[in-house]
Amino acid sequence: MNPVCFTITPALPRHLAKLQYISRRTFIEAFAKDNTPQNLIQYLQTAMSRKRLGSELANPNSQFYLALNKETAIGYLKLNWGNAQTEFSHPHWIEIERIYVLQKYYGTNLAPALLQTAINAAQQQNAACIWLGVWEKNSRAMRFYQKNGFLAFANHPFTLGQDVQNDVLMKLELAHSETTNHFKRK
Repeated sequence: MNPVCFTITPALPRHLAKLQYISRRTFIEAFAKDNTPQNLIQYLQTAMSRKRLGSELANPNSQFYLALNKETAIGYLKLNWGNAQTEFSHPHWIEIERIYVLQKYYGTNLAPALLQTAINAAQQQNAACIWLGVWEKNSRAMRFYQKNGFLAFANHPFTLGQDVQNDVLMKLELAHSETTNHFKRK
């Protein structure tokens, strides 16, 4: 693994332009080769518009984190809890809705650091579980999550433009330790 220098910081409303840039760029890098340009454009125009991202950024039940190399966004993470979760409203679960890094940072310490940020946030909120959805054709991401202890538990549809795709839902249960009064990865 090649280390890269970065900081991970909670995104604020003033980061909206950076958030939109990194959201769109990483999504295109991850999925353009396997989807039509029309479906990609339609998805980006709705799910990653300034208005939509601004609304998500303002949601008190969501938190974005930006990974920055100096001032340049190189990855990001979005967490949801409570009624902001896209599939469930489980009070003790936290969703990783998005976790993406630029392709040039694949295989570095960046994605594991973003995942650890999610785990730390879940622990701070006393969550029992972290869950996420992964496109069934994204084998690289599935291997990453499996390597980090996530297990598949369900499926759900994900609409990209006009294409209804299948996401595998994966979860990582966090075990409570009576002696230390905090959560640990199982």
